[in-house]
Amino acid sequence: MTERAKAFEPIPPQSVPPDRGPEAAQPRWRRDFPIDWEADDYVSRRDLVKFMVLTSAAFVAGQAWAAWKALTGPKRQVSEPLAVATLDELSVGGAKTFHYPEGSTPRILVRTGTNEFVAYDQQCTHLQCPVVPAVEMGKLHCPCHNGWFDLATGNPIAGPPRRRLPRVVLEIEADTVYATGVEQEST
Repeated sequence: MTERAKAFEPIPPQSVPPDRGPEAAQPRWRRDFPIDWEADDYVSRRDLVKFMVLTSAAFVAGQAWAAWKALTGPKRQVSEPLAVATLDELSVGGAKTFHYPEGSTPRILVRTGTNEFVAYDQQCTHLQCPVVPAVEMGKLHCPCHNGWFDLATGNPIAGPPRRRLPRVVLEIEADTVYATGVEQEST
């Protein structure tokens, strides 16, 4: 036998499989993961490429599913108007939390002037920490990561947040402030 033929000859098993059966009768997983290092073999390029293609396809399928759910999922429905506060309940600069619509995330109502109110989602758009009004500065502050939002518009002005706070549409009727809807983020 030549040296070249010896180089391609399979390595004989050094140990006996646990079931004591012949090597040819062993399941594929046992041949792929032998007991002895000498009988171990590297993964072929074809198997590596197959693994990478299947993994990438799984990621693409997951992203497609998430996009489909976002496009066809339930839309936020406008519920009945909700009385949030009366005009004499909050002083200028005061704030109050509420839930609109029922069961939603907390919202925050801030009185900015005599007959001026703004309301936003109380959760920061960065990591959902609660925002705190700083009316004298005209801002909303997220103390978790030092994020700042404009009190008049809800747009981020400093820190890690990049998206504006969802704004609650308000109406004032007969000395009562009503929440009537939530503005959707335009994408």
